[in-house]
Amino acid sequence: MKVLNDTRTAFARELGPELRQPAGLLFTMLLPFLFLALFAPLLPDNPAAGGGTGSPWQWFVPGMLVLLALSATAGAGASLLNEMSSGAFERMLVTPLNRAAMLVGRALKEVVILLAQALLILALLLPTDFRLHPLGALAGLALLTVFGIGVGALSFTLALHSRKQQTLFYGVQQMIFFPLLLLSGVLLPITEASAPTWLYVLSRINPATYVVEAERALFDGRFAETGVLYGILAATAVAVLGVVAGIRGMRNASV
Repeated sequence: MKVLNDTRTAFARELGPELRQPAGLLFTMLLPFLFLALFAPLLPDNPAAGGGTGSPWQWFVPGMLVLLALSATAGAGASLLNEMSSGAFERMLVTPLNRAAMLVGRALKEVVILLAQALLILALLLPTDFRLHPLGALAGLALLTVFGIGVGALSFTLALHSRKQQTLFYGVQQMIFFPLLLLSGVLLPITEASAPTWLYVLSRINPATYVVEAERALFDGRFAETGVLYGILAATAVAVLGVVAGIRGMRNASV
């Protein structure tokens, strides 16, 4: 019970400043409009050209949600670096809050904003030919939550190990983020037929690839596909790795 209460406290501490000064939060919520405005004109009239069926939105939107998840949570550790520089993080460490709860509360704040963006995108697409499958969308958002928590926790872990050399965080984060994004097939399909062998092999060892494929199947109402299982396993593996590494880093953090 204490862990749950501490997680709620850490979550409220992280989200509170965003709500009190909503300018940054408002800009973040406008990102879906930017993605829709810039990429919608590029969607093929024939959705099969992008690897999907039915409306091209059916293929594009789930990938865009994973793109938002990666871009938002992968940089979450930057806020922790700022707290380390100001001394706020050290003051948190001397409180009786559970350190694992500090990590999870931080990650949940990033995920809540991500889910708000996802719901906004789905609401904007309701007047289009995008077919919303409610159960599939809920399952897709749940999968996105698990994946986002894992990536966010890994970002915090990287920040904890980069506290003495903050440029290291941004260098490693960018070197990992862009390959994960580009190899996942978010914007362009990477298939065995269309991609060079080496590129296709790299995409198949990228966990984000399986999450993208699972999201596309779920948002299309296709639950019984093998890709959904692989996506769940990939997202769960990232979440477990991130949370375990993050908790260990938080417990080893010193004032």
